[in-house]
Amino acid sequence: MASSGPRGVAAPFALVTGFGALFAVGTIAAALGGRFSATGVLVVCAGVVTAMSFVAEPLSAAPMAVVGWLTADGFSQPPYADLRLSGSLPVNAAIVLGSCAVSGMLLGLLRRASDERLILESVNGLSGPDVPGDGRGAGGPRVPPLTAPERQSPWARASYAVSGRRVLLGMALAAVSLPLLTAGLAALRAHLSLDDELLTYLVVVIALTVIGGFWPAVLAAASASLLLNWYFTPPLHTFSIDKPENLLALLLFITVAVAVSSVVHLAASRAGQAARSREEARLLLTLAQTVLGGADTPAAVLDHLTGTQGGYAELREQVGGRWVKIAASGAGPGPAALTRVRAQADLVLAVTGQPGRIAPGLLAGYAAQAAAALDRERLRTQAAQAEVLAEGNRMRTALLAAVSHDLRTPLASIKASVSSLRQTDVRWTEEDEKDLLATIEENADRLDGVVGNLLDMSRLHTGSLQPFLRPVSIDEVAPIALRGLDAPVELRLDVPDGLPLLLADPGLLERVLANLFSNALHHSPEGRPPSLRARRAGGSTVLEVVDHGPGVPDDLKQRIFEPFQRFDRVHAGVGLGLAVAKGFTEAMGGAITAAETPGGGLTIRLTLPVAAAVAPSTQGAGP
Repeated sequence: MASSGPRGVAAPFALVTGFGALFAVGTIAAALGGRFSATGVLVVCAGVVTAMSFVAEPLSAAPMAVVGWLTADGFSQPPYADLRLSGSLPVNAAIVLGSCAVSGMLLGLLRRASDERLILESVNGLSGPDVPGDGRGAGGPRVPPLTAPERQSPWARASYAVSGRRVLLGMALAAVSLPLLTAGLAALRAHLSLDDELLTYLVVVIALTVIGGFWPAVLAAASASLLLNWYFTPPLHTFSIDKPENLLALLLFITVAVAVSSVVHLAASRAGQAARSREEARLLLTLAQTVLGGADTPAAVLDHLTGTQGGYAELREQVGGRWVKIAASGAGPGPAALTRVRAQADLVLAVTGQPGRIAPGLLAGYAAQAAAALDRERLRTQAAQAEVLAEGNRMRTALLAAVSHDLRTPLASIKASVSSLRQTDVRWTEEDEKDLLATIEENADRLDGVVGNLLDMSRLHTGSLQPFLRPVSIDEVAPIALRGLDAPVELRLDVPDGLPLLLADPGLLERVLANLFSNALHHSPEGRPPSLRARRAGGSTVLEVVDHGPGVPDDLKQRIFEPFQRFDRVHAGVGLGLAVAKGFTEAMGGAITAAETPGGGLTIRLTLPVAAAVAPSTQGAGP
């Protein structure tokens, strides 16, 4: 049987196999009636002890040597099953079997250490760059991989299903219960058969297995076999057995006791492994839910790790031959060595200070999630940068289109009018000069408005706008916005008395209303001028600029507030008026929407907070 894992074959499997082999040797020796020499029995027992000590975990060597000595001493010569504590045979058997047990154990340890070194050289990415011990460079010591449970067979893990406290409790109970049970059975010897006594001891051994695990059960089984031999098998109070069937019963008892204890212990071990796996699955599920819930960053993954496992964790990346800390969480690293697991070729997760040992599979899951979160975070950053570049390109393209037509057209009109006035070979009448000067003034105002909107859009796009909010009266701002338009206009103001003051930036609100008035006037038919209506709505004031023009389809009502959107090719403009109005309104804490005017037309609804409902703030200077 080959060793499995760095510890070797677990005791519940090794001892059952070894004990069965040794008792088979004793049974054969007894059956041959002296034809199997004492030297032959000792040699075979030494071979069994050496082989099992070599493949089994180190703790199995001692009980294997003891049972081997009992077999060699008790079954070398008649009377069989009689321990001899004097003479040369017991001493020689003890020396030989003890030496064989120690030699087999040491050879097994050396073999497993050699196998482990070979494993370390071939797994966990050791062919890649070294993982530093202090994070300051790439020349630190190589990091051994974690010993994952999946790299150990169940044989190598079965003897560690219970805690040390339970093992001590099981041994204490064995020391107390077996003498009391023996006394009780001795008192009832006349009413019980050997089979009853064997089964009673077997029940106690199984109970001790459930309480204290495998090693208390082995101690109890060995003690029970000696007690049965001394108190219940004739001749009493000796270790000799005069009936072969009693010898067979004792052999079967200790074999069955150890085998049943192994099965019970293995079931307890599997139950513990299932509980740990269930907890790991729960933690990984919680981590997945955290990531899917929006906490999709390396820092969030490490926060989840330290929040559930405690201690300190950090993610390191190799950049230019040096290890750089990308994210960290938890208390700072102490003197304890960091436990590392490689997430990618140039990325490691390091943890320390956890109260309990983190399962390697769970730690590898955290490392993979942290690496994936880092990749997604960088992809989001790149996507945002690409979006900004695309938006900038779109703005520049639209601006070039605007410059090519909407800026050059008024400039051309101004240039033509000025050139006409400066002609010396033409005598212009006073009326012609007035018309040319009016054309110059009109196109200069138009050019000023276009440039103003472009500058305002640039301020909104760069985020440099800082409104100065204070109580403002709509009766104060609306007339100023009307006077800023190209020519005298007709617009009805429907502002009820007692309307509360708005909380707004007067300069920004003036620009918003001027753009809305200009848009409404451009689309209003003759004889039906636009109007401004104001009303109170809870803690806000609603301003509505109403026109009776052609209106806007429902699917375009949101797009009219986007920059450079022109759905009316009749009137000139770069399509920034409503976009600037929306940006300024939202900068003041308000909202702007488009709705259909009853009877036809478009209504732009502006909602701003009431000054009495929100405390004024001085965030900066207006335009």
